[in-house]
Amino acid sequence: MHDIRAIRENPDAFDTAMKRRGLSGVSGDVLALDQARRTSILAAETAMAERNAASKQVGAAKGRGDDAEFERLRALVSDKKAEIADLDEASKAQDAALRDLLMGLPNAMYDDVPDGKTEDDNVLIHTWGSPRDFAFDPVEHYELPAAVGLDFETAAKLSGSRFVMLRGAMSRLNRALAQFMLDFHTENHGLTEINCPVIVRSEAMTGTGQLPKFAEDSYQTTNGWWLIPTSEVPLTNTVADEIVAGNTLPIRMTAHTLNFRSEAGSAGKDTAGMLRQHQFEKVEMVSIAHPDASEAEHKRMTQCAQNILEALELPYRIVLLCSGDTGFGARRTHDLEVWMPGQNTYREISSVSTCGDFQARRMNARFRNDDGKPQYVHTLNGTGVAIGRCIIAVLENGQQADGSVDLPKALHPYLGGKTRIDATGTMV
Repeated sequence: MHDIRAIRENPDAFDTAMKRRGLSGVSGDVLALDQARRTSILAAETAMAERNAASKQVGAAKGRGDDAEFERLRALVSDKKAEIADLDEASKAQDAALRDLLMGLPNAMYDDVPDGKTEDDNVLIHTWGSPRDFAFDPVEHYELPAAVGLDFETAAKLSGSRFVMLRGAMSRLNRALAQFMLDFHTENHGLTEINCPVIVRSEAMTGTGQLPKFAEDSYQTTNGWWLIPTSEVPLTNTVADEIVAGNTLPIRMTAHTLNFRSEAGSAGKDTAGMLRQHQFEKVEMVSIAHPDASEAEHKRMTQCAQNILEALELPYRIVLLCSGDTGFGARRTHDLEVWMPGQNTYREISSVSTCGDFQARRMNARFRNDDGKPQYVHTLNGTGVAIGRCIIAVLENGQQADGSVDLPKALHPYLGGKTRIDATGTMV
């Protein structure tokens, strides 16, 4: 959420920031509501002062036997009481309207985010590894004999489209990847592992920006709770309504969870295989940082995701998202895209975003600075990495001519020393 004081002080700068998001003249609507709210509050305070003054004079008029003045003052007190109630009600409604408006506005992006409309305008900033030269035509993950354990038919019978059931080697590969990522992040990157709820209250979804704007993209229970679309939601909200000690920053966390997305806006997109599922797993990273350190933390978190892919020997590239492709709550986002030889393209496998104090204002998450005053923290989140897409990358990059798959060396200890999945789908 945006700082209303900053908008008042420099509405042109705010409009410039929102224009990059495709929004025009936003400050006018914001400031009109803000002025109406402040006018109602001032009028209520004035009426209260008049009521208090009249209340003090009522007794004196009664004491001196001035019945006419007594009745006038008593009527004035009653009128002012009703006026104050009406003004309080108006200011509350205006405050709610202002809050709703600000809640629906996206974050202001950093100046180094390139202008653009679609992913085609993203800027390549780093590559690692070279796509493997195959002596045969590589196929997509769901076409591999070794991937027979990807059971889409049974999942569709149980739950509908965009679900998958993992059997045998596929299930074990999924588990091994999750354990490997968690161990790597905790042992090499200093992240604290968290086992967190996957059902949260509306306040948590609002705090990280999923609500109110993106309600249709998530699943809600009958009692009003929400299934998390990412563990960014519970992890970031651990500091909601808190004032943490400055010397505890940064707070670095990681979690492996199920995640749920309705994919409301992606009809017909990436329907083949495991690319876009309603239920999926990923290992998430979240940092709660001091504002002065958030830039360095963004680079560090990006490197954490890079290290995972490099350890798995998966070629990837990093792109800086353009203005039109940057998410609602982010000030800047790095996407890591892994090479998928079966599709002959790079696919996103991690997004690492810095949000500044945007989420912190929504959550009221603060720390005490050096002079003891509360100040908003900065929040960052990143995928470290998406397990389903990592399975795809491992299968497609490791595929052999006979339909088997060679598995990355980093996973061998997590697979009991097994090194490949043969063409029957058996891990050997």
